[in-house]
Amino acid sequence: MNPSPILLVEDNPMDVDLTLRAFKRRKITNPVVVARDGEEALAFIPRWEAGEPLPLVILLDLKLPRVGGLEVLRRLKEHPTFRAIPVVVLTTSGEDSDVKTAYGLGANSYIVKPVEFDKFMEVAAQIELYWTVFNRPLKS
Repeated sequence: MNPSPILLVEDNPMDVDLTLRAFKRRKITNPVVVARDGEEALAFIPRWEAGEPLPLVILLDLKLPRVGGLEVLRRLKEHPTFRAIPVVVLTTSGEDSDVKTAYGLGANSYIVKPVEFDKFMEVAAQIELYWTVFNRPLKS
């Protein structure tokens, strides 16, 4: 059985590369699918409705072009089926208002992206341990 994908919603190519390298170094076997803005992320909803495998977890940046991350989160958590998909906000914003709004909309976790690669590796390790090993996912 193929492992469930991880959906990374990130517009910064350097952060996408950093995340993919960190996961590769951690030997995470889940495929990582990238949406490069909020509109691309929302385009997954009809694909999932059509039977495409649900992601194990969504890693969501807040500062996105076209449709912002908080709007993506709101739309995902309003969906009767997909609201159960865990969403980890992974963003540069540590603003209290963003944290409060994200949790109010149903975020499962809020992580401020570390700048240093070694610290980012620690974050990737924690994401891997919790979301791909310990957490029991929703089945498609």
